[in-house]
Amino acid sequence: MIDRRAFVAGTAISGFLLSSNSLNSTQSLLLRTIHSSGESIPAIGMGSWLTFDTGNDPEALSVRTEILRIFLQCGGCLIDSSPMYGSSQSVIGKALSRLDNTTSVFAADKVWTNGKEQGQKQIQESVENWRVPRFDLLQIHNLVDWETQLETLFEMKDADRLRYVGITSYDGLRYDQLERIMIKHPIDFVQFSYNIADRRAEDRLLPIAKERGISVIINRPFQEGRLTRKVAGRNLPSSAKEIKSKSWAQYMLQWIVSNPTVTATIPATSRVDHMKENIGVLHKPIPDSNLRERMARDFIA
Repeated sequence: MIDRRAFVAGTAISGFLLSSNSLNSTQSLLLRTIHSSGESIPAIGMGSWLTFDTGNDPEALSVRTEILRIFLQCGGCLIDSSPMYGSSQSVIGKALSRLDNTTSVFAADKVWTNGKEQGQKQIQESVENWRVPRFDLLQIHNLVDWETQLETLFEMKDADRLRYVGITSYDGLRYDQLERIMIKHPIDFVQFSYNIADRRAEDRLLPIAKERGISVIINRPFQEGRLTRKVAGRNLPSSAKEIKSKSWAQYMLQWIVSNPTVTATIPATSRVDHMKENIGVLHKPIPDSNLRERMARDFIA
């Protein structure tokens, strides 16, 4: 395997080009730029909340290993976890240790505790669980003791022990505080919820991220499965054909990443077939602004 930077250089696309028929059919892999460095990463990542919290179950580990294999083989690299997610970190570490093609992994985790020493200890434990030399991105999980932990993360970045610093929230939690942090502090990434049924982030968070040059990771793209259950049994609308969506999951992911301010979204899954659907979005067209509005209306209808 070539390393991540060589991979990115070999497959980079220039900008977010949209054709007159609402499609971007020129790109072979949907990449987005990390604003603080110029590096590019694929727009579909992978979350691990609940889905990788499988403990010491050997059969479950085999399935998660196959999920990761497909994710990486098909162009994915951003994997997101947290100390909050039970055994997810160690399961990711074990699964990655079984694979050969892991040099492209963009390891993103979180610190979720109070106090400087506890934060440093937790970060080291996370590194050991993942079995990686260091993380690409560390984020303060749901703003817990954010001032203390932000200081630690910036110190790590200055010492070249961390590449990117971020902060997270979800489902509207403390968004006012998140806005103030985005405006005041030079963070590289912010993570929050945004999906076809929840567009609150368009009011303030996405515009601030665009203005400040902060890269955006979107969590809860399916509202933890509620959105896919909502449309279960419904036929895909005609707008799906225009972007070659084969499932509602692809349809919703394509809608999210069609917002040019979004850097990546991180759907989580415990199923191999669902991973194939999710990561397949990297190789599909994306809608322009007019089509994405029609998609949102079609979803509600």
